[in-house]
Amino acid sequence: MDILIKIGQLLLSLSLLIVLHEFGHFLPARAFKTRVEKFYLFFDAGFSLFKKKIGETEWGIGWLPLGGYVKISGMIDESFDTEQMESEPQPWEFRSKPAWQRLIIMLGGVTVNFILGFFIFGMIFWYYGEEYLPAKSAEYGIHADSLGMEIGLATGDKILKIGEADFERFSDRTLLKAIAIDNVNSVTVDRGGREQVVTIDPKWSDLLTRYENKNERLFTVRQPTMVTVVSDGSPAQKAGMLPLDRLVAVEGESTPFYDQFTEAVKDRANETLTFTILRNEQQDTIELVATLNDDAKLGIGIAPPTDFFATERADYTLGEAIPAGVTRGVNFLGDQVKSFGQMFRGKIKASESLGGFASIAGMFGTTWDWERFWTMTAVLSLILAFMNLLPIPALDGGHVMFLLYEVVTGRKPSDKFLEKATMVGFILVLALLVYANGLDIWRSFFK
Repeated sequence: MDILIKIGQLLLSLSLLIVLHEFGHFLPARAFKTRVEKFYLFFDAGFSLFKKKIGETEWGIGWLPLGGYVKISGMIDESFDTEQMESEPQPWEFRSKPAWQRLIIMLGGVTVNFILGFFIFGMIFWYYGEEYLPAKSAEYGIHADSLGMEIGLATGDKILKIGEADFERFSDRTLLKAIAIDNVNSVTVDRGGREQVVTIDPKWSDLLTRYENKNERLFTVRQPTMVTVVSDGSPAQKAGMLPLDRLVAVEGESTPFYDQFTEAVKDRANETLTFTILRNEQQDTIELVATLNDDAKLGIGIAPPTDFFATERADYTLGEAIPAGVTRGVNFLGDQVKSFGQMFRGKIKASESLGGFASIAGMFGTTWDWERFWTMTAVLSLILAFMNLLPIPALDGGHVMFLLYEVVTGRKPSDKFLEKATMVGFILVLALLVYANGLDIWRSFFK
């Protein structure tokens, strides 16, 4: 069921983005009286699932969910319909239109995706607002996970600065991005009451972007251990634990924080232990004896950080949300450009960062969360726009590159050249698609 929810979210998101992208080409083409022969969601290689001709355009849904397309008369595209190009240009054909009109038609798709990404981000800010944990509220500092410790952080550190920037919103993703993309090489922390600078080895720019580390945390907020749920029939229930109990010691060893508690019970499956409990915020404690299960668990749920630390919420009016959405989108695109730069410099391996449809589907999650869905859709819209602008023949950016050449020089590349260039570009894009999805298969079955 989880995989179906992921696939459903991916297909819905891609369908919205593809249809709107293709409308970005279709509408200016029709405005300039250019004939559009086909408008398809997904590719109809060999056959289509649905098609209906309305006016001059065949509207349809293909069976191969790798994208979509509009077939514009008199244009050399991935359909490679060269027979049409052998006849005299007709007034309704793409090739008969002035270069500036053809340029607008080709830029229409990415323009829609850019605007859509900014707009969705803005609507998320307007509808949901933005809740976050101020770094100053994390009074016990961080719990450094294994990667964080390898970088040089320590449990209990209070992060003050990342590079020269103040650490204001508590999130390990801020540090990860700073190291992997912005080449930040230092973190200033308060360690035991003393300010200390932790130097980050440049190797982490590559290591943090590797596929095996994509779900790993650098650190989490350090918090007390308070019970919120006691499972029926669990060791905790049998011992008499209750919701709101705080676990403060195990076998007489002080464990005021959750990381200390988990360390104390780790690898102690089926052992009988004495737990010291602070109940109802009283100063007096009680002791309960429980036998851990086969997984060394008590069968309890733990309170989230928001039960201990005050979060802040930024609410936006519509007038505030739109520019905030644009800013978030522009920052995201800036990060993509920096990531490409890191790849070209060899600091990030493409094989570790690329992923196919399985990787994308995994980012939606196993539950249908609309805020997460729209956030991912905005991200994918901007990625689609960015990737389509790359100057590769067969992509919109390739057509734009040749049109700009024509506008600047006044010379139009020959149809034969465009045909061969489009073929090369199509093979490159197909190879990249196969490579990215092949990586997903390799990771799933062989790593």
